Amino acid sequence: MINSNFSRMRSFLILGFPGLSPQYYGPISALLFFIYLVIALGNVFILAFVMYEKTLQKPTYLVFCHLALNDLTFGTVTLPKIISKYWFDDGVSSFHSCFTQMFFVHYLGSVTSFILLGMALDRFVAVCIPLRYPVLITNNIISILCGLAWFIPMPLMVTIVSQALTLPFCKSNIIAQCYCDHISITSQACGDKVQTVEVIALCLAMFCLLLPLAFIIFSYISIIVVIMKMSNTAGRKKTLSTCSPQIFITCLFYLPRCFVYVANTVGFSFSLDVRILLILLYSLFPPAVNPIIYCFKTQDIKQMLMKRLKATRIGVEINLLF
Repeated sequence: MINSNFSRMRSFLILGFPGLSPQYYGPISALLFFIYLVIALGNVFILAFVMYEKTLQKPTYLVFCHLALNDLTFGTVTLPKIISKYWFDDGVSSFHSCFTQMFFVHYLGSVTSFILLGMALDRFVAVCIPLRYPVLITNNIISILCGLAWFIPMPLMVTIVSQALTLPFCKSNIIAQCYCDHISITSQACGDKVQTVEVIALCLAMFCLLLPLAFIIFSYISIIVVIMKMSNTAGRKKTLSTCSPQIFITCLFYLPRCFVYVANTVGFSFSLDVRILLILLYSLFPPAVNPIIYCFKTQDIKQMLMKRLKATRIGVEINLLF
């Protein structure tokens, strides 16, 4: 049964936005291409800038680099195919390509969750036990933590994909989404094992999302409590400003996901187009916006950027004079 099914289901068709009129295919593909350029250029810039500026090679900014690499990879995995669909009318994805994309979509999302945990740990130690920060949080320790963030989800996502591969696919090959994900693929499967595979995948996904979220909430509540107890107003503002980028980034990742989950739980249903748009927004908006947050909400990066821009402007003026 499974072997014959594999020979029958050779590819999947990425549906994208089912209600979108063909006259908007060009503008949508151009918009998605622009978003991809923003994601690629912004995150490559952060990686190159931190690598170039030795003074920025500190634990906090190393975490930013890991998140930037993750965001860059996620945009590269998800956007080219949907751009190709609307630009070249090529929405067909081979069977194994679709499963590969599914793996990276869920794997990179899980990695983001664990990197945000490392980010919260960095700020927790810096604010709550600052005297121990130089000992507990070093570049080597952060590199190990981020390495674990990349490693821990790997076997879990391999398990999810491997189980999905064993399912017989006897329904439509249409993926009602802008990229291949677990729900879209398993909804095309049939047989007694489908529900079991979906439950196991949900449990593993909740482990990767909710376990880090529990510590993240604890960390930032502890940080806010410490800040509120500070008698020095200037010190309170300075401490809060050092944590605000991490808080913004964490909220961008978790709040839209929680909103969609709660809405579904209470019975508030979205149309298919709206659901796809919401998923696309909370998947791609953070990778596009995170580099802006790094640059404008992080004092060290902002000051270094201003210094480099001033030096460049002075150099240009000198060249014009001579």
